[in-house]
Amino acid sequence: MTRSELIAELARRNPHLMQRDVEAIITTVFDEIVAALAQGNRVELRGFGAFSVKKRDARTGRNPRTGVAVEVSEKVVPFFKAGKDLRERLNQGGGRVAQPASAGR
Repeated sequence: MTRSELIAELARRNPHLMQRDVEAIITTVFDEIVAALAQGNRVELRGFGAFSVKKRDARTGRNPRTGVAVEVSEKVVPFFKAGKDLRERLNQGGGRVAQPASAGR
C-alpha cells in the first residue's frame, strides 16, 4: 500500500473527513515519527510495533562490479520490530502470506 492509497482508504472509511484533512493527519504522524527517530528516540505503537534507530559501524565493503575495496562510513539506520498483536494477526491465516499485486510482473 502506498501513502496515497492509505490516504484514499482512510478518507473512504471516514466520510466525515475531507481527503486533505486525512492527508494532513498522515503527514503529521509520519513527520513526528521521523523527528523522534532523528533525535535518537524510540517510537512504540502498541499492538503494531516499535521504530528505533541502530548504529552501523564503519567497515570495508566491496564494489560488486569491480571488486575494489571501498570504505563505508559509520551510519544510523531505521529499524522496525513488529509487535505481538501484529505478528499474531499475520499468522492467523495458517502462515499464508498474500502475494502483492505486482508479484506476477
